[in-house]
Amino acid sequence: MPGKQPAPTATTRHGIVLMLAAVLPAMAIIALVPVLPLLQAEFAAVPAQAVLVPMALTVPALCVALFSPLAGWLSDRIGRKPLLIGALVGYAGFGLLPVLLHDLFQIIAARLALGLAEAAIMTVATALIGDYFTGPARDRWVAAQIATVSVSAIVLIALGGALGEMLGTRGPFWLYLLALPVAAAAALILFEPARAGNHSAAGAGLNMIRPALGLAAITLGVGVLFYTIVVQLGPLIAEATGITSPAAIGSMGAAANMGVAIGSFLFGRRKAAAGAGLLGAGLVLSGCGYGVAGLANDLWLIGGGTVAACVGNGLMLPNMLAWTLARLPAPARGGGTGLWTGAFFLGQFIAPIIAGALAGRLGGLGNLLLAYGGLALLLGIGTLAMGNRSRNTAAGPGAR
Repeated sequence: MPGKQPAPTATTRHGIVLMLAAVLPAMAIIALVPVLPLLQAEFAAVPAQAVLVPMALTVPALCVALFSPLAGWLSDRIGRKPLLIGALVGYAGFGLLPVLLHDLFQIIAARLALGLAEAAIMTVATALIGDYFTGPARDRWVAAQIATVSVSAIVLIALGGALGEMLGTRGPFWLYLLALPVAAAAALILFEPARAGNHSAAGAGLNMIRPALGLAAITLGVGVLFYTIVVQLGPLIAEATGITSPAAIGSMGAAANMGVAIGSFLFGRRKAAAGAGLLGAGLVLSGCGYGVAGLANDLWLIGGGTVAACVGNGLMLPNMLAWTLARLPAPARGGGTGLWTGAFFLGQFIAPIIAGALAGRLGGLGNLLLAYGGLALLLGIGTLAMGNRSRNTAAGPGAR
């Protein structure tokens, strides 16, 4: 009888497949940002289109918010790999479906179904990073995940703008077919971690997930900051400058995503300090960037402020994820990661709703960004001050 085979060991190729999978949920919104003004014009006769059209972009995030904990729980019970492969195939089908649709509410329904696939993809890909890697290697892959999403978004938002110019509002939806080769790579390369199929481990309850609850609440706020500037960039540029070209908006969006990548790189350099300090620094950067973008009426100034805000957001996001993964016990990693993912994508979903409700009351998107920037700046300064006070207390009165 042959001996027991040793457990597989994750290598760079496994990490690369997970990076590619993590790109897809972000693409669900990023690729459509350049055509948002055109979609608003197409559905101008629909009541409440100012809220419904941005919601069509971000409604998959509602499903991710609602079903990521369930997806994580399922992956703890039935296994990560089959759930991920099925979700990737579903993502391609539901993502492409709006090409055939001309009713806004049907498009929103298709995007809801897309969100179910997104919930599984994002949760399982992130949980597998925690399964495959530990310690500093895990932190490196967490930073790489955020950076990969951001850098690829530069290409994807540019492709979305180009396809919008060539094919109109439905052009960017063809990008969802990229999920199919990723599904093939996942089937061929990834392996099932032993703990993912362990039913006793999968029975982890609320007590094991509790360490992630407070961090998930903070992540919700980070998600609102992160996606307000992303979703509202096109309308903000149109409002402040009159420019509605998908190519121009796509270029500014690409620069913003480079800012997120820079922030993720900074986290990678400072990952040993993950926690409240990096959260405070990210809030200060994001607040300053929001303020510049809110005050500007020039395309390049808006772009510069957006990039600065996105550097702060890119610093905060991997910080919150690494902080959460470090506090989760292995048996609860799927459910806890799903909770974190749900919180972040709930922020993505409610960001345009809050913006739509407040922009009119505050006198436009520029003033909304100023309000967000001021709040982020105050919270960032307060977080840094509390962190310094805690370090001084821990050092003792005689410390220098």
